[in-house]
Amino acid sequence: MAGGSETVAAAEAAGVPGARAADGLPRHGVDRATFRAIAAARGGPEAVRLLRAGQLSKRALLLLALRRAAPGDRDYRTAYARVCALQRDDRPRWEEALLRPELDAWAADCLRGLAAGEAVPLDGLGELLRAAPSSALRLELECDGLRWAPTVEHAGTHRVDYGRPPAGPLSDAELDQWADELEQAWRILVRRHRRHAAAVAACVGVIVPLRPAPGGEAVSAAARRAYGAVAASLPGEPVLLALALVHEFLHVQLGALLDLVPLHRPNGAAVYHAPWRPDLRPVGALLQGTYAHLGVADFWAAELAAGTSEPARAEREFTCWRTHTLAAGRTLLESGELTAHGREFTEELVRAVHALDGSAATR
Repeated sequence: MAGGSETVAAAEAAGVPGARAADGLPRHGVDRATFRAIAAARGGPEAVRLLRAGQLSKRALLLLALRRAAPGDRDYRTAYARVCALQRDDRPRWEEALLRPELDAWAADCLRGLAAGEAVPLDGLGELLRAAPSSALRLELECDGLRWAPTVEHAGTHRVDYGRPPAGPLSDAELDQWADELEQAWRILVRRHRRHAAAVAACVGVIVPLRPAPGGEAVSAAARRAYGAVAASLPGEPVLLALALVHEFLHVQLGALLDLVPLHRPNGAAVYHAPWRPDLRPVGALLQGTYAHLGVADFWAAELAAGTSEPARAEREFTCWRTHTLAAGRTLLESGELTAHGREFTEELVRAVHALDGSAATR
């Protein structure tokens, strides 16, 4: 996006080193080692920090674009001035405000509405600048020196569609159950999947409770434009909640990478078989699913290596998801729809799946 000094200041505030192009804007880049580590689901907190900075720049520019698209809106002008003041005076609070998961989707929807000549709720920025609702459950989880502080947002207006209805508002007893199961899931992640635990803690700050599927099955989801949030219903087993956190975190991480590096052509008419679904999927959705299921296979490999109380299940799940992910990876590589970077990403992903064997080394 081209622009003057205000645009440059907004982009520079993200704080990521990078070359400056002719338009004066800093450019976010992903070095090859980090790119390959992300592809193998081994980027860790370092990769999260890089992708997080890209999200900050993206959101700063979205807000600036809205300011320019609606210069006469007094409410938005006032809220935008607060954003600028936070950027100048309170960097941590500015980052917290810009990284509200729903801000991205809200700003993009407003820009589309303004372009179409529609009335849009620009006063929403003032609401988004406030801290999480007082009804939200704030947790401080710590295990073996690794800390995670998620917020369970179960009440209020949800601006992001996770594909399932939200479960809230929750009762005190239900919130206690969420706190207990998240604490147990966190212990599992730290003690048997510490690398994933560190990445989840660095990225995921919001948990949105969902209703289970109509048949009672647990569900989980991540939204492409809700960086830092994972939505889920309680599966009843902490190990499955730990698995859902890994699975959905990888969806979030890939979405943030796609904002910096195009990995496939825009979705067209072509659709492909995904071994875990009955319906055919466009290339982007297949790449998302394949990447997330690398995490699933990796999770069960580590469970198997750890000698869990249900080794037969761990072996069965590991074999299933390793096979499915390899098949989907081959489909992607044969699709002809990946960019050069997308092909490199998928090849690294497939190598990572091949390397999984349930040994302790996979942890």
